[in-house]
Amino acid sequence: MRVLIAEHDHAIYARLLRQLAPDLEVLTSGDSAELSKLAADCPVWLGQPDLLATLLRQGHQPQWLQSTWAGITPLLADGLPRHYRLTRAVGIFGQVMAEYVLTYMLGHEREVLARLVSQVERKWDNRTGQSLAGRKVLIVGAGDIGQSVAQFLLPFGVELYGIASEAREQAPFIEVAALSELGRLVGEVDYVVNLLPNTPHTHDLYDAALFKQFKPTGLFINTGRGVAVVDADLVAALKEGHLAGAVIDVCRQEPLPQRHPFWTAWGLLLTGHSSAPTSPTLMAQLFIDNLRAYQADAALRGEVGFARGY
Repeated sequence: MRVLIAEHDHAIYARLLRQLAPDLEVLTSGDSAELSKLAADCPVWLGQPDLLATLLRQGHQPQWLQSTWAGITPLLADGLPRHYRLTRAVGIFGQVMAEYVLTYMLGHEREVLARLVSQVERKWDNRTGQSLAGRKVLIVGAGDIGQSVAQFLLPFGVELYGIASEAREQAPFIEVAALSELGRLVGEVDYVVNLLPNTPHTHDLYDAALFKQFKPTGLFINTGRGVAVVDADLVAALKEGHLAGAVIDVCRQEPLPQRHPFWTAWGLLLTGHSSAPTSPTLMAQLFIDNLRAYQADAALRGEVGFARGY
């Protein structure tokens, strides 16, 4: 089996695949022209969606693509072919995403940034920190990553609520509601964690009307996609005190333009799309597992429905 790797970290992936599956013929290059030549005769591709999309535009016709990202937006662009099977990275981001979410939830309870300001001002800051115990957390996007984040939050004694495409019973959530219930739930919780993918149904969800329904003490964390948030409405909502703060990892345009209001918005912390980097080791193992399933004509983990968008 020939496998093409189209990745910035292609050398690392090539080494890992050769260790895990010596029977594979692994083809890769850091040169785009060379990569295109190799792609012409390769049925299976592993890589990041932006590079894979570039190769597809050149007319190559692979049979199966494995994305190294959870998001596959570049491959859903208008005009790109959809004749192949596509799988996205699943089951490898849970812990690292949970660590990110917990960092900023705990930081919020313990007022870490305010204490740093106190230190800079040489003020002895002996305010007592709060606890996560009993806090209500809404995970908007209770899929693969959201489920895993919930499991990591559970030992902290939080009450967990979820939003999914359809309402359902799902442990460890007290309630998993449909997206239409978002407005009701944001007003009942202390933390709103957005993990939604980029689909036609997830654009501009967080607008002025929704932010007005937040708790004034609530923290909004966006690690899903920037298109879910109306930027100007979030800035205004923070200024008007509709919520206590926001941690923004993903933006509509990345890197964020220098004149964007997020840079100076009160109560907003930017983390530069760093929440859940792909682990090449875990990703390589997921790919090999999926490859064996592909060869056996079995179900693939993380298979994308093009009409669904994830």
